[in-house]
Amino acid sequence: MGEHRQRYSEEFKKETVKFAQEQQQKKTMREIAAELKLPLSCLHDWMTKYREFENEPVAAEERLKKLEQQLKEKERELMKKDKQLADTEEEL
Repeated sequence: MGEHRQRYSEEFKKETVKFAQEQQQKKTMREIAAELKLPLSCLHDWMTKYREFENEPVAAEERLKKLEQQLKEKERELMKKDKQLADTEEEL
């Protein structure tokens, strides 16, 4: 006998991807797929096709701190270059 395959609407797929994106900080993709009773491969395929980054949760606190540190370093570099430019202009 033929295998009965479940068909899902585009809306269902998009909502599932949105849900998965919201849960990624707390659960693995495997756990999300099991919770939704979906094959993991389907969830991965849908994530590839329908993922929207504005649905991503705020970066983990550790990542946020790292980005803030990088921003401060770049601001210091920019201030240093601005001072060098001002000094060079003054010399000219």
